[in-house]
Amino acid sequence: MNLDLDGEGFLRNRDDWSEEVAAYLAQQDGYEFNDEMLELIKSARAMYEENGVVPPIRKFSKQVGVDSKHLYDIFKKGPMKLICKWGALPKPTGCV
Repeated sequence: MNLDLDGEGFLRNRDDWSEEVAAYLAQQDGYEFNDEMLELIKSARAMYEENGVVPPIRKFSKQVGVDSKHLYDIFKKGPMKLICKWGALPKPTGCV
């Protein structure tokens, strides 16, 4: 798949995003992509569309009704960074 990515693997153009792109990016990061991950990404994308910002993990977990510990179980490290990366959203603030 030929994608325009920045140095950290984030899509440069949000319009290039699709479910297939998300699955590909997850695979490139060594994850087996699944429906739960996709639904969380879709939720984050919807929140971004509505508010224009990526929500912090606590606010995100509360809004989607998923414990933040569970997000770490799914995404292992930096859940919001991976959700944003695979969802073609800007890198979350406070994310190193």
